[in-house]
Amino acid sequence: MSTANSEAHWILRRRHVEERTGLSRSTIYRRMAAGTFPPAIRLGGRLVGWRAADIEQFLENPARYRAPARDDVGGAP
Repeated sequence: MSTANSEAHWILRRRHVEERTGLSRSTIYRRMAAGTFPPAIRLGGRLVGWRAADIEQFLENPARYRAPARDDVGGAP
């Protein structure tokens, strides 16, 4: 499996998502609520993460991004 392909399956924690996107925590959650940022995935308890592939897709065109509907999406704690 190539490195790029394996990275697509990584789960990123909030701090890393903030670093990669340049967005603050409040902006991330506000955009999630509006459907303009990838949804978080519940990892257990209060832990959430984001699929690296979803963040990369968001970064390709942040202004036009719309979150897909998912059954396994967990909201912000």
